[in-house]
Amino acid sequence: MTMRRRTPLYPLYDEQPSVRCIDFAGWELPVQFAGIVKEHEAVRHAAGLFDVSHMGRLIVTGIFAEAFLQHLTTNDVTQLKDGRAQYSLLCSPIGGIIDDLLVYRLSADQYMLVVNAANTATDLEWLREHLIGDVTIEDHTETTALIALQGPDAEVILAGLAGSYAKAITTLAPFQFKADVPIAGASALVSRTGYTGEDGFELYTSAEDAPALWRELLQAGAHIGLQPAGLGARDTLRLEAKLPLHGHELSASITPLEAGLRAFVKLDKGSFIGRKALLTQLADGGPFRRLVGIEVLERGIPRSGCDVYTNGGVQAGYVTSGTHSPSLKRNIGLALLSVEYAELGTELIVDVRGTQHKAVVVPTPFYRRASFSPRR
Repeated sequence: MTMRRRTPLYPLYDEQPSVRCIDFAGWELPVQFAGIVKEHEAVRHAAGLFDVSHMGRLIVTGIFAEAFLQHLTTNDVTQLKDGRAQYSLLCSPIGGIIDDLLVYRLSADQYMLVVNAANTATDLEWLREHLIGDVTIEDHTETTALIALQGPDAEVILAGLAGSYAKAITTLAPFQFKADVPIAGASALVSRTGYTGEDGFELYTSAEDAPALWRELLQAGAHIGLQPAGLGARDTLRLEAKLPLHGHELSASITPLEAGLRAFVKLDKGSFIGRKALLTQLADGGPFRRLVGIEVLERGIPRSGCDVYTNGGVQAGYVTSGTHSPSLKRNIGLALLSVEYAELGTELIVDVRGTQHKAVVVPTPFYRRASFSPRR
């Protein structure tokens, strides 16, 4: 029997009496600590703390690191400066999505890639197959930990533990980061990206320092309502914000153009893997499928893989993700549909385990938080 991998924070899970763990991409991870809805609402109204140490962390080094990543990823790496990150994608030569990832520029010749747990080994192999010049790649997943603090009160909690470095945190704009920040006795790279639709921070620290940092964060936020949160709440939160999940909205059979990620595909930056196929898709009049939001109007929750039909019985596509929205109290989902059935207001039928439910195409994101400006 294959042993599941465990993060440096695994020994602390049992400090939460209602924790329930599952196998996720070969990792033993909490799906919930106190309940998905409770954790979801904590992130929307106060803050939630996520152990996301299962995400892959790869360090790319060398004087040709920028050129290498420019050729492998869809976004424009040359636009990054030290202390900035960008969302990007790895594509196959036929334009399908190998993975989505974050690219952090640590320095002119060193970058950190944060990739999906299920794809870390595949991504690493793909990247190494295409190495150029002096570029090297190291997998730091096992030696580091990744904690995500998300929610409207995340900044207050984190700044309170940062002492004289508080301003370095509160002045971070989205997709900026600061390395070597002392937080409650640990040294962390702190970034401001997020995967919940709320403001929030990621703390990259050593595996040894992670447990004490986790405890300090929970203690500092307890009076505000900070809750440890698991994979269940992470999924409902990201779905309300229309943030894609690999294996659902993103896959080898879906292109970034079909997934609505054109903003992260810089076709004018020059050659990169998948560019020719994406240009061909556009030249042929595509994309012919579109990722849209749907709402089921009856009692039925759309689930991944459910078929979607027109009122006339023509198959329009399929559901990629779905849930009962804790914030909106509605049954929502994302669906990949043929473009002729993807317009707002289009009435549809979703087949949920053999039962037909009325649905309609609705605007996304389903949930949008109030905008914020970093403190100066």
